[in-house]
Order: sequence, then structure tokens, then C-alpha cells
Amino acid sequence: MTDPTAPGEKPFLHVVCAAGVAADVGGLMTAARQRGWEVGVVATPQGLAFLDVTAVQERTGHPIRSAWRTPGEARPLPPADAIAVVPATFHTINKWAAGISDSLALGIPCEAYGMGVPTAVLPCPNAAQAAHPAYARSLGVLREMNVMIGTYEPHRPKAGGGADRFRWAEALDLLEPRLGRRS
Repeated sequence: MTDPTAPGEKPFLHVVCAAGVAADVGGLMTAARQRGWEVGVVATPQGLAFLDVTAVQERTGHPIRSAWRTPGEARPLPPADAIAVVPATFHTINKWAAGISDSLALGIPCEAYGMGVPTAVLPCPNAAQAAHPAYARSLGVLREMNVMIGTYEPHRPKAGGGADRFRWAEALDLLEPRLGRRS
């Protein structure tokens, strides 16, 4: 869908990674819509398998993107005023901090830094991944890039993603003050 943003709505891009909690992306979409955001979703190629693609597309009115556009192809989503990478896997956080842009879902937040687009991330690693020294370094790099990092207590390895503890709307809570918007 390429209709312009509805009056009063701001375009918001939700990047989704392949984490168990991703099946509950409706939590962020609902909160964003309630706060006046038009939501578009980009998923990592692996993240698509965690989503009900039809339900997400019906909810947003936009196709889920996971691949680069071809030359001359129209942009299916308006340019975003804000971006949230939620849930963000260990893999995505480390590649993003290293500037690796080998997928659309990584290219967008990498480019957002240079464009000054406010970006938030809600990490979702397990405790073993979070203990790796590369993870702390990567979070430090993202902080240096002014990426707003949400809270999340890593879950036990092989125990699932702790969906009951995941605070989807925290991404909006981090972004809105930077944009001068109130929830």
C-alpha cells in the first residue's frame, strides 16, 4: 500500500528479528497505532518465519518487507520518522554495531544513523549470548550512535525468549521524547 500517511499520523518503522517473542509483534503495533503512528514492518529473512505475515499486513495496511527493492520499484512504505528494532537478536545487534548491512533489516538502522532518524532497540539475547564480550562492545557502539537501548533481562539459554517479560511499548517510550511527542 502506498497511500500517504493519514493526517495526524507519523510513519514508524518496526524492524523484527528472528526471536521467539517476535510472534507477539502485535504488542508494539497496537501501542504504536494507539499513539498515532502509521506502522510499517521490515523483518530479517529469518524473522519472517516467526510472524503471521497475513495478520501483520492486514493490521498495518502495508506489505512486510524483508528484501531490497529492485531498481525502479516504488517504495512500499513512507520514510520513517522513527525506527525500532524489536526484538533485536544478538546477531543483529553485533552486525549493526559493526556496520554490516547485508540485509534490508540491517541496512535500514545502519543508514538511519547517518540520516539522523531516531532509533530504539529492545535487545532479546539469551544470558549466554549477553555474557559474550562482543555484545557489551556492540551495545556501547550503538549508544555512541545515539541509539536508545531498552531494558530486557536475558533469558536462560534454551528456555525461550521470556515473552511475558518483554515490554514492547518501551521502544515508543524511548523514541517519543526525542521526537517531542507524548504518549
